[in-house]
Amino acid sequence: MKKVIFVPLVALAIIGTSCKSNSNVDSKPQTLDLANLDTSVNPKTDFYQYACGGWMKAHPLTGEYSRYGSFDKLAEDNQEQLRTLIEGLAANTANESGDALKIGTLFNVAMDSTKLNADGYSPIKEDLAAIAGMKDKKDAFDMLVQMHLTTSSPFFAFYVSSDPGNSTANLFQLYQAGTGLPDRDYYLKEEHKPILDAYKAHVQRMFQLCGFSENEAKAKMEQVLKMETALAKLQMDKVSLRDPHLSYNKMSVDELQKKIPGFDWKSYIKAISPNHEVKELSAGQMDFMKGMAQLFAKADLDDIKAYYEWNLISSASSYLSDAFVEANFDFYGRTMSGQTEMKPRWKRSVSSVNGILGEPVGKMYVEKYFPAAAKERILKLVENVRLAMGERMAANTWMSDETKAKGQEKLDAILVKVGYPDKWRDFSGLEIKDDSYWANVKRYAAFETQYMLSKLDKPVDRSEWHMTPQTVNAYYNPTTNEICFPAGILQPPFFYATGDDAINYGGIGVVIAHELTHGFDDKGRLYDKEGNLNDWWTAEDAKNFEARAQLLVDHFNKIEVLPGIHANGELTLGENIADNGGLNISYAALQKALKENPVGEIDGFTPAQRFFLSYATLWASNIRDQEIERLTMLDVHSLGKWRVNGTLPHVDAFLEAFGIEEGDGMWLEATKRAHIW
Repeated sequence: MKKVIFVPLVALAIIGTSCKSNSNVDSKPQTLDLANLDTSVNPKTDFYQYACGGWMKAHPLTGEYSRYGSFDKLAEDNQEQLRTLIEGLAANTANESGDALKIGTLFNVAMDSTKLNADGYSPIKEDLAAIAGMKDKKDAFDMLVQMHLTTSSPFFAFYVSSDPGNSTANLFQLYQAGTGLPDRDYYLKEEHKPILDAYKAHVQRMFQLCGFSENEAKAKMEQVLKMETALAKLQMDKVSLRDPHLSYNKMSVDELQKKIPGFDWKSYIKAISPNHEVKELSAGQMDFMKGMAQLFAKADLDDIKAYYEWNLISSASSYLSDAFVEANFDFYGRTMSGQTEMKPRWKRSVSSVNGILGEPVGKMYVEKYFPAAAKERILKLVENVRLAMGERMAANTWMSDETKAKGQEKLDAILVKVGYPDKWRDFSGLEIKDDSYWANVKRYAAFETQYMLSKLDKPVDRSEWHMTPQTVNAYYNPTTNEICFPAGILQPPFFYATGDDAINYGGIGVVIAHELTHGFDDKGRLYDKEGNLNDWWTAEDAKNFEARAQLLVDHFNKIEVLPGIHANGELTLGENIADNGGLNISYAALQKALKENPVGEIDGFTPAQRFFLSYATLWASNIRDQEIERLTMLDVHSLGKWRVNGTLPHVDAFLEAFGIEEGDGMWLEATKRAHIW
């Protein structure tokens, strides 16, 4: 689905799922797998290859993946467990009820290739006919509302989340959207013309699959590109989108109507949310909204029809016949990311069920697989790391006592979530039937939208989770000032239940410190302890912070990820600060732990060396050139290799642990090292 629910959280990396059975916890001490190393390489020259080369050799890319790393390995290992759980419900739907019946039914519908192929595009025929039957702009306006409530986000998007200026209240918020390619530059820059040309062919192909002739499909493609290119020209770039001030424009609905009179905002909001009063909203990216309103007002009705049809077709394509799924993969998988093979149907179906009914699946999952003892140990680790961060903040020489005090208050106020929610969301209102895959997805999108809109009448619920328990990831949410570590990440190579402190602080400890640091990165620092967008820094301290952060920007901008393509230090700054802080803070916490429980060498490595080897293992991966190029353009995270080789040279303890000196490949002169947290 292209329906996006925007939440201002910052996650550790790409999302996956995994967990180990709590009935098979091994008491044997865990340690690093030495087979992951490539000892033919000098760690002083290329630490990433040294620490991860063995892993990369043992896990070559298959056709299914454009990138395959530690996160993907956990997800793949866990697919079979999820499959067993879901298939068990799917095979017994006659005896199931409630969420279990929904899970089983949806999986069966997703797996029924015979019906999907027989149906072709018939599940969207009625909606296509409704779009084609629009007679004027009033019809186009009404259709826009219906699509926003269910299938997609043509022209722009809306969401409901905590008010950046009043974090206890939920706020209706507008956001730029409306393009099928993931970034405006694909439409606007000559170097991306091959991707744009392939996209045009893809759009035309999809229209033809819906019964349009070649000439009709080509004409509609040109109309779609006309609309999307116009929207792309209005969109704010990804670096600017990272600045929360630029996307927070709070006003009354009346004020918005006066500022942007070319679109009937009052009628739109009343139609979107008839049961929930919207007095104020935030019009993110105001210049985009102004231009979008003019575009909607002036656009030819036939152009809008083709554009709406494309939004519908594109949103539904993954839930229709094999012809649509394969065409979608051919562009988004093969052309954009370099994949050569589609995932088998069962994997795609499990992922879909997990995406739509993730929390009910998660509830069943943690009951079977998540050891309660892990939660207790992680909570202790969090507090140890939080204490270390507070001590480092107090000791730094570049902040005033005034700012340090407020920083400590914010650190103390961070809410910690581990494992799974204390209360589970009610999915009884979601109807899952065996009519069609797309019909179920459409009902889910409508259900999810109404759930989101219902928040308008309530204060922000800080107990709500924004990831399912089975997710292999973690996040920090600035507007609720919280960090979250789902059950799925609490296993090797992140967390070793019977491992020594060095590898745990190098793994999950760095993850914890990474998320804490997000509260104090270049954007997170703009929010106060309550989650409000409120400047609590002195001017001098802010200037000092920016100077130190600039060292990371400059360093990563110089990294050549492919010939002629450089990393984007501005886009990845927040994550690079979090990696930098995560390593320094967790290493300091390890030193305190080692004083209480001294440990010597294991497998010939000191605790310090094991710490950094454990960290590097998190980012072991193989990746295709197409994916390197795509992620460098789009992702706020640096590539795995550079989260190691780009980040570690800034960490004094790393250079000391491996005896790295001037002239070594991993050396960085002291004046260029970023020391922030």
